[in-house]
This record gives sequence, C-alpha cells and structure tokens, in this order.
Amino acid sequence: MKSKLKRLLKKAVVKGDFNLTSGKKSKHYLNGRNVTLTPEGAYCAAQLIFKIIKKEGATAIGGPTIGADPIVGAVAYLAHTKKYKLKTFIIRKSPKSHADKKQIEGPALSKQDKIIIVDDTATTGKSLIESAQILKSRGLKIIKAVVVVDREEGAKKNMSKIGVGLMSLFLISEIVPKKV
Repeated sequence: MKSKLKRLLKKAVVKGDFNLTSGKKSKHYLNGRNVTLTPEGAYCAAQLIFKIIKKEGATAIGGPTIGADPIVGAVAYLAHTKKYKLKTFIIRKSPKSHADKKQIEGPALSKQDKIIIVDDTATTGKSLIESAQILKSRGLKIIKAVVVVDREEGAKKNMSKIGVGLMSLFLISEIVPKKV
C-alpha cells in the first residue's frame, strides 16, 4: 500500500517556481489532491491513515478544507465498511456567512472525542495549526495530526509548539530527490 502511494506521489511532483500557502517559495510542487482525488490514491491514503486511527483509538478525523476533504471522505467510507465508529468533519477557513454559519462541517464533535486532524501536505503546518486552534477553542482534544507528505520545512516543530504531534506517511525527501 505504502509503495503504491509513494509511486503516485512521485508522479504528482511538478517542477517550476511556486509560492506555497506558507509563503515560502519552492522549485517543485506536490499537489497532494492530484493523488488523494484519484481512486487509487484515496484508497491507499485511507488504508494507511485508518491504521493510525485504529492504533490511536481516534473517534473523529477531519481537517482544513480542501486538502483534508478527499482524505476524510475516503477514510469515512473505509471506517464504515470496517464497522468502525468514526465521526468526520471539515474545517472552513472562516464560518459560513449564511444558513447555520458553521465553521466545522460534519457531525457534532464532543469533548470526549479523540480527534486526529489530517491534510495532504504540510510545509510550516499553518493550515493544521489554524484548524487545531479552532478545535481547541471549542474545548476539543486533538491527539495527533497526520499528513500524507511533510515538506520538512518546520511543520513538525511548529505543531509541537501547540502540543500536537505531527506524523507523516512520507517526508518530501522520500518523494523528491534533493537535487530537484
């Protein structure tokens, strides 16, 4: 499973000059959604993340829209097929201005939930940190953050500063050779 996902991720790397969400510049870009929005990529990522969920005893999984969306959907499907009770959610950058004005979409989370936040990639961890702060402001407990690829530019350290451990399925150095 992991080797299949790695192969897909390597194919998703594009060379060029890119500005990342973190504000950093890069000579390569890995759009994780180009992998997690494919049937094979979604399946592989969900299988690997579901193992972590079970090991940690998580009761809820979600993260920042849009990177977390395909991962959360695939994991939700897998959890259902395995009869594993799991809440899933997506966090908007800001609350909706209409209807129910929610910022966290999905079933209601409780203070008893053990939450894992997910994203496709992390550079500095900015999106994950913002999501964690939204959850923590509601008194919710985050047990871990999981990303498909850690770009190794501070996300792990920055997440630890807010008391959330970051685990990655891959480091960018495993996907992109240093000479790129």
